[in-house]
Amino acid sequence: MNSRIIRIHFVILLCFNLVNHTYGQDSLYLVDYDKITTGADQIFKYTPQLKNKQVALVANHSSLIGKTHLVDTLTSLNINIKKIFCPEHGFRGTEDAGKSISNDFDLETGIPIISLYGSHKKPTIDDLKGIDIILFDLQDVGTRFYTYISTLTYIMESCAENRVPLIVLDRPNPNGYYVDGPVLEKEFESFVGLHPVPVVYGMTIGEYSEMVKNEKWIESADSLQLKIIELLNYSHNMIVKLKTKPSPNLPNWESVYLYPSMCFFEGTNMSVGRGTNIPFQVYGQPNFKIGDYTFMPHSNIGASNPKYNGVLCNGFNLTDYAHNYNSNPKSLNLSWLINSYVAMGSNNEYFNNYFNKLAGNEELKKQIIEGKTESEIKKSWQDDINKFLAIRAKYLIYD
Repeated sequence: MNSRIIRIHFVILLCFNLVNHTYGQDSLYLVDYDKITTGADQIFKYTPQLKNKQVALVANHSSLIGKTHLVDTLTSLNINIKKIFCPEHGFRGTEDAGKSISNDFDLETGIPIISLYGSHKKPTIDDLKGIDIILFDLQDVGTRFYTYISTLTYIMESCAENRVPLIVLDRPNPNGYYVDGPVLEKEFESFVGLHPVPVVYGMTIGEYSEMVKNEKWIESADSLQLKIIELLNYSHNMIVKLKTKPSPNLPNWESVYLYPSMCFFEGTNMSVGRGTNIPFQVYGQPNFKIGDYTFMPHSNIGASNPKYNGVLCNGFNLTDYAHNYNSNPKSLNLSWLINSYVAMGSNNEYFNNYFNKLAGNEELKKQIIEGKTESEIKKSWQDDINKFLAIRAKYLIYD
């Protein structure tokens, strides 16, 4: 009787997945996070490898199994967690972008927390002393300049150099349904871009880690023992509505959806709404002469001193644009950046020194100044994107 029920349940689940897959071929569809089984959810697939080992985690507030933190789940199973490494924004995900974070201790368990941000981005030999295995579980957003994939790279390299096995618990990429943007040029490598990938690379963090290893983008890549705990019920046609905000200024799926296009404004004199309740959904500044929306940034969690703090800004609110996701092109939107540059006039300090790092080249800035159209700019990326797509195809796990 029980086996019959299990078989019926399996058939129902299989049909559900086929319907989802078929629908996804025709259009994007918004999916709630709970519909996907994450790597972390599949405890039975990785905990046997952690038993009787000294374990380090790479984790933050997004490292959840249901509503329970991965740390709490593993300690309840008597897994010996010796230390926790945390990325930008800290273990609790509340620190400002770019803020250096001190080492700490987890208040609940007393486990040491080591920051991998600021001057200490890569675990040292001493950091890994006595560690038998590392478990990586961070929620990425699929954009080259989002620094969690840089933290992943440095973890992978340290594991390779010190012969420490690494398990990556895969999580869905909310921007995993398209590939777009200039491919990073080597001379512009930084913590907001370490590898020759486009701004939007269309891979989960598990797929990305396989690419980094097998393309030998880290030292001692062949020495890395890497295992991916794969997602269930996920495809690259989904826009995934994240359950937990991945960082303080990406509070909802609208911000995450707009982030790949909006983050370019961080390299200009425009505000993207840090210090408001809708960051990366608005853009503007006090002297902006066009726009139909006003906002005033104020100090808040994750933005202690935002750009134009306490000053009224004029600009645009793109929340409604995000809600029309199914009719929007599957690509970066450069029109907001181009139009705001034109509106601000050419004789101003529109761009700052950060812009070329975000772009991954110096061409995008030049193209905007020269008055190139969005289509002309995107056409200039296409050969490099096609080369990347051929590389990416080798490491895709999901449809």
